Amino acid sequence: MNSPLARFARLFMLALMLSMAAVRPALAQGDDSGPSELRDTETELMFKQMATPLMVAAGLDPNSAKVALLNDPEINAFVATGQTVYVQSGLLEACDNVNQLQGVVAHELGHVVAGDAIRSGQGVKQATGIEILSLLLGAVAIAAGAGADAGMGIMQAGQRAALGEFLAFTRAQEATADASGARFLSKAGISGKGMLQFFNKLQNEEYRYAIYSKDSFDRDHPLSSERIEALEQKLKSDPAYDKPIDPALEARFERVKAKLLGYIDPKQAVIKYPESNQSIPGHYARAYAYHLGGYPEKAESEADALLARDPHDPFFLELKGQILLEGGKPKEAIAPLREAVQRSNEAPMIAAMLGHALVATEDPKNFTEAKQILKVAVSRDNEDPFAWYQLGIIYDHEGDDARAALATAERSNLENNPKMALASATMAMKGIPPGTPDYLRAQDIAMVSKAELAKKDKKYKDPKDQIR
Repeated sequence: MNSPLARFARLFMLALMLSMAAVRPALAQGDDSGPSELRDTETELMFKQMATPLMVAAGLDPNSAKVALLNDPEINAFVATGQTVYVQSGLLEACDNVNQLQGVVAHELGHVVAGDAIRSGQGVKQATGIEILSLLLGAVAIAAGAGADAGMGIMQAGQRAALGEFLAFTRAQEATADASGARFLSKAGISGKGMLQFFNKLQNEEYRYAIYSKDSFDRDHPLSSERIEALEQKLKSDPAYDKPIDPALEARFERVKAKLLGYIDPKQAVIKYPESNQSIPGHYARAYAYHLGGYPEKAESEADALLARDPHDPFFLELKGQILLEGGKPKEAIAPLREAVQRSNEAPMIAAMLGHALVATEDPKNFTEAKQILKVAVSRDNEDPFAWYQLGIIYDHEGDDARAALATAERSNLENNPKMALASATMAMKGIPPGTPDYLRAQDIAMVSKAELAKKDKKYKDPKDQIR
């Protein structure tokens, strides 16, 4: 069957599918297989210290906004809905100093303040309107006898115009975020030198990978050269431009960057930080690299070298405890982890590791302390699935099946497993008195999980609602 009408229908549907793909923003694709978040107390503390002045300058509450690290080698940072700036590990590794990272975060906060993650829908709507009009005009042309090729040409031109409209919209957002970021840096008294340095770095990447062009018409970001030209005079004339980087913050940045490399790429870590490098970042990188590479004695030696520099640094103590715990020595890990918790102001993730060490001893006398520590940890940070896992072990040991199920529901909810979260929350509600805080929490998880399952599977029905 190859009638002109059938051919037109196929061409029309093809153009429609192409148009939808062309204007769909990457962040709206809803792919659950994205990069995982990397959580580390020292890293999150450095992010908070580095970003708080910028958040205040942007008019945001530092207790509500945050910077999070994702395990992704791409040099990128972005915002989604909400007030979280996501920095990918590749970008952190690409930054030569903390001021460059501040420049990136300042730009992303410009997106947060402008609500660009929400406003992107306007750009899609405008582009889609152009695309639909071109489809209709193409259909009219074919119906008037102009031929399928002419009609398809009109549709393709509309697709190009729609794409151009959307890319122009996103370029405008990026330029506005650049200007806002420069303003936040100035208001916070932070040099904009790092922002220019990072744009120069991006420009070099554009040349290196042959993605440079004379104009930015077919790009969703302005060219780095355009961004530098737009910002250079403003940033260089700012009183804070020649202000030196805070040495304490820079030292924290170098530590975080080194431990990150040791964690995500142990082989590269020992190349970049050979044993001749006796700096704190060098010991840090090698400690993680040796630990993950299966060299426990060398990892302990590097941790001991750090503790020789500062015996009471909470993060050096945490590292030593982690190496001992994960190396099968939970009893030996308790002392350094206990001091790490104390000296880190009861940091929840470090406390959760101490709870893990106490549970791992398999000594029932340690379970009471572990339970108390873990309950406080999850009350202060409800986004650590491993803490809930350890708490579930304790509840199971005590024979409290209902609260063990609730702990599993909490963990599954954080791990984006709505099916397991719903089943566990339902089990918990059967054994927890109605109206109590734990029952209400299980009920909330069940409701959220049902909604998530319904969103993922339009055919999903709550089992109790089905006719038997």
